[in-house]
Amino acid sequence: MSLAPRLDIRQSQSLVMTPQLQQAIKLLALSNLEIEGFIAEEVERNPLLEASAAEDNDAPDREPVAEVRDERVAADELVAGTGAGDEPTLDVDYATESHQQDSVADGGSGMDGALSMTGASAGGAGGEDGPDLDAFADTSLSLADHLLAQAGPAIAHDDAFVAAHLIDQIDEAGYLTVSLLDIANRLGVPLVRVEAVLATIQTFDPTGVGARDLSECLALQAREADRYDPCMARLIDNLDLLARGELTRLKRMCDVDDEDMADMIRELRSYDPKPGCRYGGEPSQSVTPDLFVARTKAGWAIEINATTLPRVLVNRSYYTELSGGQQDKASKAWLSDCLASANWLVKALDQRQRTIIKVATEIVKQQEAFFLKGVAHLRPLTLRQVADAIEMHESTVSRVTSNKYVSCARGLYELKYFFTSAIQSADGGEAVSAQAVKSAIKALIDTEGAKILSDDTLVDLLNAKGFDIARRTVAKYREALGVGSSVQRRRARTLGGAG
Repeated sequence: MSLAPRLDIRQSQSLVMTPQLQQAIKLLALSNLEIEGFIAEEVERNPLLEASAAEDNDAPDREPVAEVRDERVAADELVAGTGAGDEPTLDVDYATESHQQDSVADGGSGMDGALSMTGASAGGAGGEDGPDLDAFADTSLSLADHLLAQAGPAIAHDDAFVAAHLIDQIDEAGYLTVSLLDIANRLGVPLVRVEAVLATIQTFDPTGVGARDLSECLALQAREADRYDPCMARLIDNLDLLARGELTRLKRMCDVDDEDMADMIRELRSYDPKPGCRYGGEPSQSVTPDLFVARTKAGWAIEINATTLPRVLVNRSYYTELSGGQQDKASKAWLSDCLASANWLVKALDQRQRTIIKVATEIVKQQEAFFLKGVAHLRPLTLRQVADAIEMHESTVSRVTSNKYVSCARGLYELKYFFTSAIQSADGGEAVSAQAVKSAIKALIDTEGAKILSDDTLVDLLNAKGFDIARRTVAKYREALGVGSSVQRRRARTLGGAG
């Protein structure tokens, strides 16, 4: 075997994704609102691109691409691939590609009978915009600004920097998260000085702000309400006993009777454990649907929400004007790149809408019982089932269903919601969805009455309803619903009776 260096020629094949294809696939995972931001960036970068509202139809020399068409495209045509023209698909299958598998259930048969899907279009529903929810957003100052405004006249000038540092360490809930000794060492001031400034801050609005734990927060509010007597102090110092429902021990420690203990607990419940949450913070963002699903006489109407998806236009007149003038080689190449990029974006957005409609159509077809009868009739469904039905890769379906919400008569749901694992039926019948089991568990707990249902009892009741489920699965689903154990629920009911 020769150890001398040599040159060899080898021929191999590899699949390389072009930047445009990578961008087209990335567009699938974006919601309509994210697409709107992406389009705005492209319009700013490319002079041949323009974006207009969906209702703007006065563009004679431009090519609308990602807009709602006037005629409705039948979903059967989209699934068959005959209604989308000859544009290349965005579905890409790579052996090395990883994607999110939403369910471990690979079984389940399709729905019996054909489902008529008419009215599936690449456009959004018309109509006027709803109420402006942003008008109800909290425009008040943040908690830090609110406290600093009060610190101005209340804190001595020499201690202003200490107060500012303390306020900066108060979190959104109103609690001081750093020890006073650390603050004193950091600022190089005596600890007693920091304690004095904190005592002044704890008199600010909202009452309870600047506390270092829950007990101190409640104590500050009790003092403000003139209810901080020795009995209330002992109760606040033993909140752990109150959480465990040891009322008999608390009554003995506080030296009160049942009536006084109930009154003290009612008083504690009237206090705010997170006083800082009333100020500042980011306003809650409403979820905007990307798709609309509605029942019609002929079947199901599936539409993309065009109100959040602007029309993308290619300004052909501007391109003709620029290309007709004198240009050097670099300018011609740049203009050609702009036109190619604009045409690609138009096709990519149009294909994105068609792919979303195709996936949504199959989901509605598989979950028709849910849209008609509710969550109890939600069927087990996996990405592979939908991918096989529409002849696409699972990763494509995963991207399409990410960050997408559908609005229907039953409410607003994420597309991922319709993919759930299967729970076998106790009588050997068709498997049911895990989401349906969660709904049954919540219904049983909501109506349990005076007798608290244990997990073992829930298993028996679910088996009677036809759900073959283990106790550990019931506990897992109960915790996922945010419902406490039978012991915790019984303790909460005891405290409720005391209050």
